[in-house]
Amino acid sequence: MALYSRHLCPNMADIDLLRLFSMSGEFAHITVREEEKLELSKLATRVPIPVKESPNEPSAKINILLQAYISRLRLDGFALVSDMAFIQQSAARIMRAIFEISLRRGWSGLAKLTLAFANMVAYRIWRSQSPLRQFKNVPEIVARKLERKSDIEWARYADLTPSDLGELVGVPKMGRTLHKLVHQFPKLELSAHIQPITRSILRVELSLVPDFEFDIKVHGYLQLFHIIVEDVNGESILHHEMFLLKNTGAEEEHTVVFTVNILDPLPPSYFIRVISDRWLHSEAVLPISFNKMILPAKFYPPTELLDLQPLPISVLGESAFIKLYNFTEFNPIQTQTFHHLFKTDKNCLICAPSGSGKSACAEFALMRMLVNDPQGKCVYVAPKQETASNTFSDWISRFGSILRPGQVVQLSGEITPDLKMIAEAKIIICTAKQWDAISRRWRQRKAVQAVTLFIVDDLHFLGGDVGPTMEVILSRMRFISTQKQQKNDGGLLRMVSLSASLANAREVGEWIGVSSKGLFNFSPKVRPIPLEIYFHSFDQSNFASRLMAMGKPVYNAVTRYSEGKPSIVFVPSRRQAQLTAIDLMTYHQSIDGKTFLGKESNTEEISTVAENLREPALQQVTTFGIGFLHDGMIENDWDKILELYKKGIITVLVCPMDICWNIKCYSHLVVIMGTETFDGRERRYVDYPIADILHMMGMASRQAIDNSGKCVIMCHTPKKEHLKKLLYDPLPVESHLDHYLHDHFNSEIVTKTISSMQDAVDYITWTLLYRRLSKNPNYYNLQGTSNVHLSEHISEMVETVLGDLEASKCCQLTDDGDVSPLNLGMIAAYYYVQYETIELIAASLTAKTKVRGVLEILSHASEFGTLPIRQGEEKALHILARNLPQKLPESAQFQDPRTKALVLLHCHFSRKALSTDLRTDQKRVLCESINLIPAIVDVISSNGWLKPALAAMELSQMVVQGLWNKDNVLLQIPHFTTEIVERCEAYDGEEKIESVFDILTLDDDVRNDLLRLPDEKMADVAVFCNNYPNVEVTFQVIDSDDITTNDPVQISVRLEREIDDEEDEDQDDSDLGKVAAPLFPKDKREGWWIVIGDAKTNSLMSLKRVTLEKSQKITLEFMAPEEPGDYNLTLFCMSDSYLGCDQEYSVPISVAVGDSDDDASSGDESE
Repeated sequence: MALYSRHLCPNMADIDLLRLFSMSGEFAHITVREEEKLELSKLATRVPIPVKESPNEPSAKINILLQAYISRLRLDGFALVSDMAFIQQSAARIMRAIFEISLRRGWSGLAKLTLAFANMVAYRIWRSQSPLRQFKNVPEIVARKLERKSDIEWARYADLTPSDLGELVGVPKMGRTLHKLVHQFPKLELSAHIQPITRSILRVELSLVPDFEFDIKVHGYLQLFHIIVEDVNGESILHHEMFLLKNTGAEEEHTVVFTVNILDPLPPSYFIRVISDRWLHSEAVLPISFNKMILPAKFYPPTELLDLQPLPISVLGESAFIKLYNFTEFNPIQTQTFHHLFKTDKNCLICAPSGSGKSACAEFALMRMLVNDPQGKCVYVAPKQETASNTFSDWISRFGSILRPGQVVQLSGEITPDLKMIAEAKIIICTAKQWDAISRRWRQRKAVQAVTLFIVDDLHFLGGDVGPTMEVILSRMRFISTQKQQKNDGGLLRMVSLSASLANAREVGEWIGVSSKGLFNFSPKVRPIPLEIYFHSFDQSNFASRLMAMGKPVYNAVTRYSEGKPSIVFVPSRRQAQLTAIDLMTYHQSIDGKTFLGKESNTEEISTVAENLREPALQQVTTFGIGFLHDGMIENDWDKILELYKKGIITVLVCPMDICWNIKCYSHLVVIMGTETFDGRERRYVDYPIADILHMMGMASRQAIDNSGKCVIMCHTPKKEHLKKLLYDPLPVESHLDHYLHDHFNSEIVTKTISSMQDAVDYITWTLLYRRLSKNPNYYNLQGTSNVHLSEHISEMVETVLGDLEASKCCQLTDDGDVSPLNLGMIAAYYYVQYETIELIAASLTAKTKVRGVLEILSHASEFGTLPIRQGEEKALHILARNLPQKLPESAQFQDPRTKALVLLHCHFSRKALSTDLRTDQKRVLCESINLIPAIVDVISSNGWLKPALAAMELSQMVVQGLWNKDNVLLQIPHFTTEIVERCEAYDGEEKIESVFDILTLDDDVRNDLLRLPDEKMADVAVFCNNYPNVEVTFQVIDSDDITTNDPVQISVRLEREIDDEEDEDQDDSDLGKVAAPLFPKDKREGWWIVIGDAKTNSLMSLKRVTLEKSQKITLEFMAPEEPGDYNLTLFCMSDSYLGCDQEYSVPISVAVGDSDDDASSGDESE
């Protein structure tokens, strides 16, 4: 190695490389015998690459023998044959070693040369020979004939027909075989999409399409390729990574995303080479031209952290506020921003690293509002539900103590109850999507207009999945703010945003109306508690091998850097969390013989806690001072482990990366074990979002306890430099709204904010997208920065989006450019459903659709397109699908998230046990479904079909209760099993037991004998039965004697909930209508559909959806039939949550002949 280190240079040729190879230490004992000299001299004249040394030199002998081996020359001397065998055994290995060295040093030419030599030794052919010699079944005579035709390039062989190839070699019979081999030769088609992120980083999305026939006998189960990005001269390697092509993905397009540094000055182009690891001449090259590339504008420097005297908490003035904090003084960042937030009403943007105490900065503005504005309302918006929940639990305990009950609320996502809460509350906490749904109709909603303080947390998520929604609500609130200023109505709207450090903070600040004085953009290096970051890189290209290699280094990092203080280890998956926890325990036991328990811990107390935990592995590791968490854990275990960690009893916590936002705890050391996770939809490993890594790093800071925090990041070697750049330099935030405009446009068309093309263009000028277009044009596929380029790009974008909405029948465009909403668009906006889903629902439904059909349509909703597919899950889903009562459609693909949604819904109705991960996904599917089904009902009702509407309503009941509609309704009662139901069916009392009400009317001793349940389970049964709705329906046809054809008919319907007088006293009105559904993952309130229809003709006349507390009166209106006569209509009262409590009544009407009216409308539905 020392020899290679000294003598290797970037532009070595074949002669120099072979000389260096022959000087390797492996061959030091090889000598030239007297009897070999003559034969070596002869061989020296026959080998293709000249040997400079005399054949009497040992190095010359090694060189000659290697070339003789590749050239397949015959040797006479036995000693030479044995020497050649020894040299050949080491040759490929040594060439691979030099290849690795040249990759590390970034020498492109030498890397390609050594890889070629490694393959030449393996196949015993030279580069000048035919590539087809690498196949075993090509006769020597044919190969030689091909080599004589050197005027035909290898790349052109793929275009030749079998007869052309047969003619070429003069053996017509070989044509088909050669044609097959040419098309089995590994070849990839490349295309790339490039986006400059900053002036020094380029994002490359490389698409690779296999363009050959994959045959396991020839290629094995996988082919390895090297992706190399070279500079314009082809000398330096700017990026290298491996790409594995498996036989299962041999016909699919593959995407690899990586970043490359942009050299200064900007070169004319880069080259992307994809070279096969095992096949000579299998190489694809793609040039990337920079001629038209416009680099983004330069960024402004960050705000300097001033050396100020830390402010004591007494500056807050009010004693109630001072009690909210358990420390004595604010940190430097809080001190510097305090005056602007607490003493003024101006907008503010604070960008600082995670863990800098930004939440307290937002609280300054909130406290100012509470003191100065008695009518004020504050809305706190977080991009993630987990952040919102953590903030709510924190604020309800602290601010809840100084405000009245019901003034600190968290939104649920259900519009009607949410609006009631907002009207009463002072502090409203929600996610971006929830606030988008509420604020869409801000002109009609006084509560939204009454907001005086708008706080947005984690603003750097503008570049993530939730980014477009955040961008829309911020733009909307800015618009509301300017409208308020112009009208001078009520208080002004103040906006405070918190973010990680941003490169383009000034632009984001200008967009949300922040002056230069209100902008605090601190560098990522500025932290109240300094953070020491250690990088540890691993070369293993296989993901699983890399994680195994990290096992011991993780243990070393914890023992070396934690100093007995708390540590958190983040791993890629739930399974890995358990494995890593067990590894840490094993290493500590075998090496030190100690545990990770805290100093004050009591072994007996921990053993007692451990025994009560559900998971055996967790019980085992907890007694050693290690805990692990994951998404599917029961709440009790989760709380206990977090409590033990916060008390310092266990000092190591292992978590999957996807729950980093759920836990709110801090440590002295954070270890990030790997920075990639598997994405089943794309079937590849993807990098963690940078926001997640920054958040994990921010957990390594215990304010007022530590002087410094430590973070160890373990990653794949090619990713190391890129990660360093991202973590040490602030990131620019780019808008992705251009890809998600459809749904936001649709909602604004429905609320009449957009009523023409020009309105749509004006709407875009309020967004961050508009400001970023001119700053980083190439990122948005814009070719110039002039006003003409900009206006053309925006007009084209608007036309495309409105055209798509018109095609999906969500809106209507006139030739003058006016836009008006259509029924489907209104339904999509009302239920917060994607326009593609509504289009799919409308196109798929028919008048004959049954429950099964509605279920398949539901599972194909675009909302389920982002369900994760984990590694190995396809197999698990396949096994589940085989045991389901209903077969899946023929076209079901198990790597498709929509098929997964369908399988999970089937499992829910069949009450099948699922793995932890699938259970988490199932919860998400159920919560989405309950929002989508009312939209499906509305689409059906606008078509006037009765049976599909009733089927969709039944599906809603199935989703809430987790039963098939054919199952016995008694099974929805908690703890009821098929045995109990069979006993109830066999009961031969005065009345049969057919419904939930029958259980209530039984005598206690009879009920106890039938159910045979312990008291605590009996209590659950009682709660369910008492909650089960008993609704009395009365109706009257208004002016029933005077109904004429094509006239409106009105039916007055009254719903009354029957409640026992005793219960009525105990029960709070707000509890009425709460659904008892043990299998549904979140709280739900009852909804009822009141439907008038004609079962004979399958026509739905009128439909209304109501929420019922004690009683409700509604009027249904529909047009009388066109033909006079007697009609027997049906009134249905359908629950959306319980099976078996639907009611139907016959409504006879007589229609007389009326005045003819050509313009009468045929039906009227209302939501």
